[in-house]
Amino acid sequence: MLPSIPLPSDYDVSLHHGFLPSEIPLERLPSLYYNKWEAIVKNLQGLILSRRLRGVVEALPVLSTEYLQSEPEWRRAYSVLAFIAHAYIWGGDSPVDRVPPTISVPFLATCNHLELPPVATYAGVCLWNWKPLFDDEPIDNLENLSTLQTFTGSIDESWFYLVSVAIEARGAPIIPLMLSAIAAARRNDTYIVTECLRSFAERLDELGSLLQRMYDSCDPHVFYHRIRPFLAGGKNMADAGLPNGVIFDDGTGERQEYVQFSGGSNAQSSIIQFFDIVLGIEHRPTGAQPPNESRGISSRPEPSTPPAPSHNFILDMRRYMPGPHARFLAHIAAVANIRSFVEARPRDRALTTAFDACLAMLRAFRDKHIQMVSRYIIVKSRESRSLSRGASSSHRHAQPKLSPHAAATSPELHHRHRHSSTADAASDASDHDLPSSPTTARSSPQRKKNLRGTGGTALIPFLKQARDETGEPTIDAWARRLLNNGPGAATSGDNPWTTAMIGESGANSSRVAKLGSVTEHRGEMEIVGLAGTWSVDDSEGGICHW
Repeated sequence: MLPSIPLPSDYDVSLHHGFLPSEIPLERLPSLYYNKWEAIVKNLQGLILSRRLRGVVEALPVLSTEYLQSEPEWRRAYSVLAFIAHAYIWGGDSPVDRVPPTISVPFLATCNHLELPPVATYAGVCLWNWKPLFDDEPIDNLENLSTLQTFTGSIDESWFYLVSVAIEARGAPIIPLMLSAIAAARRNDTYIVTECLRSFAERLDELGSLLQRMYDSCDPHVFYHRIRPFLAGGKNMADAGLPNGVIFDDGTGERQEYVQFSGGSNAQSSIIQFFDIVLGIEHRPTGAQPPNESRGISSRPEPSTPPAPSHNFILDMRRYMPGPHARFLAHIAAVANIRSFVEARPRDRALTTAFDACLAMLRAFRDKHIQMVSRYIIVKSRESRSLSRGASSSHRHAQPKLSPHAAATSPELHHRHRHSSTADAASDASDHDLPSSPTTARSSPQRKKNLRGTGGTALIPFLKQARDETGEPTIDAWARRLLNNGPGAATSGDNPWTTAMIGESGANSSRVAKLGSVTEHRGEMEIVGLAGTWSVDDSEGGICHW
């Protein structure tokens, strides 16, 4: 007997809002008992700037979570405490590795209730951190959204979170749509499956457009230097000053163990993983090759591809999702049948074209994400290292000065300047051959300094592999070559698939399934984006890396 198709409501998934809460997140906790938490998060930027946050946090009483009565209250408490905990760790001249019981005790309790690790996850900074400006307007409209709290108080930080919120809201209708497709496949209803896939592809195209709006109001410099450091977790943070991770002091006086968790990441978004699961896209551990080349996927290893870790990063990120959402994805994986349904009908051109168009649109979405990571992380990282090397060569023993504002809002800059001698030596030893500009020659692999992602993997190889794996289930042979940048991918006249019709409810309107401009060769990737053209090392990347 086939397993039942899941009901979203059983897993805290909304038919209208998807993985966003069905109720608008609380702007503050209703019980006056928690006013001290709310006062801190309301004045978070001022407390960080004045260097008073840590003293205020340490002077707090240890508040119980017994007065949290509803799920929205638990979510609000988790989000507030996550922001305070990260500000406490990263909001000083150097990071601290022990969070006091005043925050640790209630934070661990909320994490246990929501089945989340003690770190600021995607759920805390995005899913539960928004409000509509006007209740009668849709929440998938960026112009109708505002954040509840930020670390820096900047428009850039709010925009960074809100683009993800809008994507979650715009993608929400895909969930019931594809549940209908799964049910239709069980009934052998090819027409319904085809129409659902066409609608899915069109919605994915809209999500790609929303993603690119990140450039409107989030400046790469502000993001890299002032926002990103606060989002870091305790994993792989030795260079930042947390070699062992973080201790959450429970106040018992007993020996406490260090914990290491990844910082917030879009890989923790349940909606993106839902897309992969329903389309039958399989992701391997980073660096692992496809089992064979029967589907036209090259298994030639790239020169700078890192060794495969022992875990699958994408699956590992489910530990950072709210418990019900992770279980929903597991249930979907048990009933997903769209890929096998389409593969069993290779001669149905309408069906296979609609399925391949979904893969093309999702791959194009991942192309845009790679371009964004490159612009916001790779380019800014190289600029920073170039400036650091230039300054260290001229003033090897000088201690650079920071303005109070820059110092308060950038723990990364604090750490680098307070430890400039060590950083200079490390720079000389590991990456002094790196170019001073993204467009100049790259360093040799032996001298490169790898920039790691928050999940313990270099993010550019991870993102490239996830993108390439998106094209592996394609049905049409020509589409397979196109989706894997194979021979003839650049020519549009070889096959009518390049103008695949993705009809709207059977109408004559259409879209062209186009891929982003990403060219790969010999371990490099050339990115063409709004910031120009530059080359990207396989070893670099990561939204929250140091």
